Amino acid sequence: MVELLELLEPSAVLLEARALVESQWFDRKSARVTPRVLAETLVAFANAEGGLVVIGMHDGAPADAGADNRATNGWRQAGIDFARPPVRTDIRTLAWADGVTGRTGSFVLVDVPASESVHATAKDEVFLRVGDENRRLSFGQRKELLFDKGQAQYDQTTPFDVEADQLQHRAVDAYLREIGASDPNRVLVARGLADRSGVATVAGLLVFGDAPETWFPSAHLRVIRYRGSERGSGSRLQVLHDERIEGRIPDQVRHAVDLVDGLVPNRQALRADGLFGRVPLIPRDAWLEGIVNAAVHRSYSNFGDHTRIEIFDDRIEIESPGRFPGLVDPGDPLRITRFARNPHIARACAELGLGREFGEGIRRMFDEMRLAGLGDPEYYQTAGSVRLVLPTDPVERALEARLPLEAREIARLLRDAGRLGTGEIVEATGRSRPWVLGRLRQLEEAEMIERVGKGPSDPRAYWKLRVD
Repeated sequence: MVELLELLEPSAVLLEARALVESQWFDRKSARVTPRVLAETLVAFANAEGGLVVIGMHDGAPADAGADNRATNGWRQAGIDFARPPVRTDIRTLAWADGVTGRTGSFVLVDVPASESVHATAKDEVFLRVGDENRRLSFGQRKELLFDKGQAQYDQTTPFDVEADQLQHRAVDAYLREIGASDPNRVLVARGLADRSGVATVAGLLVFGDAPETWFPSAHLRVIRYRGSERGSGSRLQVLHDERIEGRIPDQVRHAVDLVDGLVPNRQALRADGLFGRVPLIPRDAWLEGIVNAAVHRSYSNFGDHTRIEIFDDRIEIESPGRFPGLVDPGDPLRITRFARNPHIARACAELGLGREFGEGIRRMFDEMRLAGLGDPEYYQTAGSVRLVLPTDPVERALEARLPLEAREIARLLRDAGRLGTGEIVEATGRSRPWVLGRLRQLEEAEMIERVGKGPSDPRAYWKLRVD
């Protein structure tokens, strides 16, 4: 946004600044704003996704001809003097001109990048940008932000009301056999599953606790199967199966996997063993990875929500509490670097065979979906959760849905026939050759089809769907 404003002419800068609406990433301040007040917005932007502050506007209009050097220096130092730790900012001055009145002046632009740390004001108040406001966080919300940023690890803390010997010995003994160890106390402390006095940590209780729900009532999985592709509501609710799964994380995951195995959308087809039978529409390894990730990496410090596995005829949705940690971009999941919100839980579960801790789980999900010819997994991030969607639609149909109806008609013809020449498509559609060529170009630009031939004038050339 800063770069865009800098490229504009002075008169256009004023128009653009007036047109911008305060949002998650933009705020405007009067030239009378004090550094202490400005620091609240700087902290809020840094704790969220970054943003831009334009100083020198009031109620959508330029407040004055510009700021003096003393005021500008105060704003420049606001992120240092009134934020803990200091907020990094980039401050620039940009001229504007009013073509109607002839007035000229300048704005001060404060560009705030997203931060990997949690920042507070000099008054020790933490703000987070939510929509067009700076929201002051409560103590609990502040702790959650620390966990999300990776500055603290909730799973290594010890609940205040836990006493020694709250772990199930049979589960611990099975774990020791799995990793080839014999001294439980030493292993539990080394793995962050208990403190030095033998009291179980959050990770220990969730993985080996005798009744984890005693301390974490929302730390459960819920599996819901719907009829059709909509949830419905009231008398039209489409729920066919709804089951709540409690207990230790490994037991939850195993039970959920058995349950989803019987509820996942399927078709009758030839299986890998050479026999006809039920074949899941969504690869097992893909939704299994989604379930394990949700159970292991969810925010257990969020006591108000649980993990849901919702199964529809055309997709599976897995939603778990807690946003992506740190500066992870859910819009590009394949670029997500490995980050364990709950590293002690993740390690113990990996040693029990749930996940591998290689950081390649998301890549494996994408590979499995693509090998099955399905659309890519989709991630959505809400204010307090992450939702994974695994669709059953073949990838060419997902692309096809974004094309004009006429182009879809040709795509369906090619899918049914395997391959067709241009003349055959003209005959099958009953359309003119120029019209057909136009639709073929749309499909080719969408990388859905390809032309196979020795040259542009090859009479034996044909079109077919692309298989990457």
